Amino acid sequence: MAPKKRDDGHDEHLEPIEESTEPLAEDGAATDAEDLDELFAAEDADVEVSESGNTLDADIDHILSEAGQREIEEYRDRAARAEAELANFRTRVERDRAANREAVIADVIRSLLPAIDDLDRAAAHGDLEGSPLELVAQKLRAALERYGLRSVGVVGEAFDPALHEAIVQLPTADVTENTVADVIEGGYALGDRLVRPAKVAVSVPQG
Repeated sequence: MAPKKRDDGHDEHLEPIEESTEPLAEDGAATDAEDLDELFAAEDADVEVSESGNTLDADIDHILSEAGQREIEEYRDRAARAEAELANFRTRVERDRAANREAVIADVIRSLLPAIDDLDRAAAHGDLEGSPLELVAQKLRAALERYGLRSVGVVGEAFDPALHEAIVQLPTADVTENTVADVIEGGYALGDRLVRPAKVAVSVPQG
């Protein structure tokens, strides 16, 4: 191809176009190798930050989940303790109520014991047989027994200081332990509560 003539008649030599070896950025602009390394390093840093951010989010979610679970367990434990305390309170109330009821009944029975003793003495002498008081005594005893009243003190049983009150001691050759020889005044118990001990004569072994 003939060289192009310039206006002054000289030939115009075309300078060859050198291919650029400089790397291009994403927008097509030229950049040097150092800039490219920095660009890749920046992109890698962005990836690391992103991954670190995801890990942090996961750690936060895990911590919140554990905290929520602990709180749930704590509330469950509190509820269980409250339920147990309520059950114990109800048991104490029922026990106290039963004890108070028994104490009131025992006081009423204790006030009636003199009349019951008189009826017992009359019955022992045969004064109640065939009389209207015999039926009254039977009804009174039946009513008291429905509340759990029972007699205490029987001839021949072992002497028990928790149930018997020894009025007299009788040394006896044929006994090996203290034994009720006679009931002077009957005793009464209401359940496990002693209303009145039995007044007894006690046979004791001879020394």
